[in-house]
Amino acid sequence: MSVQPGTASAPPARGPVPGRHSADDPRSVLARPLAATSLLDAVKDLRRDVAVTQFPLTIDGTEAATASRDRLLDQLDEHLVPRLTELSAPAVVVVAGSTGAGKSTLVNSLVGAEVSSAGVLRPTTRRPVLVHHPLDAELLSHHPVLESVEVVADEHVPRGIALLDAPDLDSVLESNRESAHRLLEAADLWLFVTTAARYGDALPWRVLEGAVERGASIAMVLNRVPSDSLPTVRGDLLSRLRAHRLEGSPLFVVPDMGPHEGLLAPAAVAPIHRWLTMLAGPDRARTVIGRTLRGSLSSLREWVEELAEAVQGQADAASTLARAIDDALETPAQAAAEAIRAGGVADGPVRARWAELSADGGPLHGVVSSSGKVRGSGRTGRARALAVAPLSADLTRSTAAALADAGARTEVSLRSVLTSKDAPAGGASLAAAWPRDGAASRRTAAAELAARGWTAQGPRVVRAGLAAKPDDEVAGRALARVEKGRAKAVKALGEDGLAAVALTGASGVTEAATLLVALLGPTGQRMIDDLVLDLADRATAQARLERTAVGEILADPDLADDAAARLRLRLAVLKGLT
Repeated sequence: MSVQPGTASAPPARGPVPGRHSADDPRSVLARPLAATSLLDAVKDLRRDVAVTQFPLTIDGTEAATASRDRLLDQLDEHLVPRLTELSAPAVVVVAGSTGAGKSTLVNSLVGAEVSSAGVLRPTTRRPVLVHHPLDAELLSHHPVLESVEVVADEHVPRGIALLDAPDLDSVLESNRESAHRLLEAADLWLFVTTAARYGDALPWRVLEGAVERGASIAMVLNRVPSDSLPTVRGDLLSRLRAHRLEGSPLFVVPDMGPHEGLLAPAAVAPIHRWLTMLAGPDRARTVIGRTLRGSLSSLREWVEELAEAVQGQADAASTLARAIDDALETPAQAAAEAIRAGGVADGPVRARWAELSADGGPLHGVVSSSGKVRGSGRTGRARALAVAPLSADLTRSTAAALADAGARTEVSLRSVLTSKDAPAGGASLAAAWPRDGAASRRTAAAELAARGWTAQGPRVVRAGLAAKPDDEVAGRALARVEKGRAKAVKALGEDGLAAVALTGASGVTEAATLLVALLGPTGQRMIDDLVLDLADRATAQARLERTAVGEILADPDLADDAAARLRLRLAVLKGLT
């Protein structure tokens, strides 16, 4: 007997193993011939797509879908991929059961040596043990199960099978329970061990139901059965097996040997040993492998279809959420524009600065006399333009603050829609995924950029207004008066000064708007109207910008309308090959 360390390597595609007769190939026992390489490639492609499948939204069924995906990955990683990679590898017989069922003692007794330590103290944290014939070492060398087990080579194990002593299914250690369930996914045959006292426990039957679902080959060992209760216990157990669609599964009974240490008497395990020896024959072992492989591939279709449906459910929920957000966005977007038109930007520093500039003795006081005469020379115009320059800076800051506030209010509004009791499915998880870190700084940066863009529009609007032809009905002397009035206005304030007044009027300072109309007439009002419209559009855009962060989450490929298509494609390929 020798001990081999477990290996940790992905199972590569392998060809026929020298020395194996073609009758050993499990493909010969499948319903119809398989192109093994094509099937392996299809299963690997499926495994890749299943592994990257995520469920970003928490909706009904998400938890179950995640568990189903993980179980499907375990089935692919632990059984289907390694089995299809090495069809001639020994049949893996996983010996499983509840705490104290006698699994390790049974394995040791079948081998005739202490290859697996029987746990006296519970729970035990020892590694699971896999025992095989030395000549089967190469065939098992790439199996992923070797990563987590102690590997023992013993010539008393029949060639063609490998016994795996798994941890307790009901261990108090979660790591043991997880290991047991994962190793069961690697099985070609499940050998369940229970006792006369514990065969009615619910957990093993739940696990067996899962084995039936995936088409696994199953046998059961009823251990430590007192002779006087054997008929009753055996009859009840057979009834349970029939109720769980396991009526064709072999059932072995090991009598109660009383208090003892070490191996069971050879006669007690002789029926199991003979059955395993028979099973290890090339035809029998291949039959078990083929039957379990067919069952796994068949159950795979239903699992993949269920997974695809869960992915489609995510996509449908994302579409519903996107529509709800778009609908909810309209109210804060309109409110942002209305706040601009109501003069929200003017409140605070802008209005205070205007009052200072237009007060008695201020640079803008008396620009237009009570009789309507424009006062100013080129020198005074340049001075006034210089004096109102700080007003432009105030306008930029106040506009940026107003736009940022519009964005913040929009975010609050959208979050409330996602987290309300009437929110669409997945709304709460979408709100939770909506990043808060950095949102304020990004919003502020966008608002400042938009504010600078708006104040930069002031000079352009003024130049365009001054260059525009007056209305068609204005002609002759009237046209001359208009052009003369424009020239005086430019002389009095300069184009930059006029732009500052126009922006201030558009921000909501009525006195500034009145001054501009007094200087330029209807042209001044059109300038203000254009600037108000421009700023309102920017406010709406700032509000809609809050949709971007949510949109990035909803743009997740797992939430796309066709996200389920890749899994359904893999399913169609599998159906065609099996």
